Amino acid sequence: MTTIATMRALDETRGAVRVETLYDTDIDDLWQACTTPERLVRWIARVDGDMRVGGTIQAVFTSSWTGPARIEVCDAPRHLLLTTKPGTDDEGQIEAWLTEEGSKTRLVVEERGLPMGHLPFHASGWRVHLEDLGGSLEVDGPVHPEGWSSDSQAPGWKQRWEELTPAYQQIGIG
Repeated sequence: MTTIATMRALDETRGAVRVETLYDTDIDDLWQACTTPERLVRWIARVDGDMRVGGTIQAVFTSSWTGPARIEVCDAPRHLLLTTKPGTDDEGQIEAWLTEEGSKTRLVVEERGLPMGHLPFHASGWRVHLEDLGGSLEVDGPVHPEGWSSDSQAPGWKQRWEELTPAYQQIGIG
């Protein structure tokens, strides 16, 4: 599994991070892993709330990011669009596309609206999230059984993020 992460400017102050990986599973299984609370908690976040288009969810990520997100698009099993922290100065978007490639499925995730100085941290963070997704597919269970909270990152997530971040800090923004 090779995860590719790139960063780009959207304007002078905001940017985007894009990550992608090809998973050895079918599109329906990967969609379930990316959209159902019982599967999301295995690799990225605890999620609850109104899980339909127009609804607002509350998430606590393994990275400790905590906040609301509104579901803008949910076109199963191919496209998901969330607005994070809707209506605030920190509003952003997370968008995911799933594409079948034979018996495998490619996942592309893009997070937009990030402060330019934060891009390397989010690029390495999303890379770890997608690696964790791969791990959850292999073990069919949680990759961070030690837990996490809004105040404390999952220890395994944090360790991998700290390993990757310096490389992303050296990469230029395209």
